[in-house]
Amino acid sequence: MKIDNKEIQIERDDIFTYRRIRRAIGYLGISLPLLLVGLSFIAVFKTQLQPSISDYYFTNLREIFTGTLCAVGLFLICYKGNSNASLFKNDSILTNIAGIMAIGVAFIPVNPDDFAIKIYTLFPYPEKWLGWLHYGFAALLFLIMALLAINVFTIGQKNETRDPKSILNENNIYRVCGYSILVFVVMVPVSETFKLFPYSTLVFEALALFAFGIAWLIKGRALGDQGEIGRKLYQENNPVDTEKVFEE
Repeated sequence: MKIDNKEIQIERDDIFTYRRIRRAIGYLGISLPLLLVGLSFIAVFKTQLQPSISDYYFTNLREIFTGTLCAVGLFLICYKGNSNASLFKNDSILTNIAGIMAIGVAFIPVNPDDFAIKIYTLFPYPEKWLGWLHYGFAALLFLIMALLAINVFTIGQKNETRDPKSILNENNIYRVCGYSILVFVVMVPVSETFKLFPYSTLVFEALALFAFGIAWLIKGRALGDQGEIGRKLYQENNPVDTEKVFEE
């Protein structure tokens, strides 16, 4: 069957759009801890370095915390992934749930040290169970991010039939990122309990976000997906054919 060049161009544009969305999610994930920590050292923001990323909700950097998480959540919800019979490999369902969790983390904060302060939240009530709900949302968000990296992102290269393949072994990168997220998330309650070192919770949360962001940047071809770079790194002359593999 003859394929119209215009149809090919439209499909190529769609693929590059999806890759830009993936990059945006990755950049947002990496930039959140960098912005919060970096701006804490600038006097004009009148914010001290916090023990965790979630604690920034009660500082002058609240808008950066909630705004970035909401942006990630909306990108994830709008991201149309591929369906799969297995829930743990269903890109579309997993990203939708993760997006809702990200927005939940943004609008339902941890419990403040002083419940007498005004709490700007989706539910303006000083109930301690709401703070635990925040942790539940955050844990599920990171769990899904790990599942996406380990189970979903690896599908495309596993089924790759092109020869030669990408010189980047992307699947190893995805697996390292996914398992790193799981390790760092487990270390958060450990650090809270045993106070491993100053700001240990903040460090482990930041590392989990970095791993999350790196996985999405690699999936979004952040190193280059067109021209000479695309050909050298990914052996990619036709991104349409490459991305179709991912749907199988």
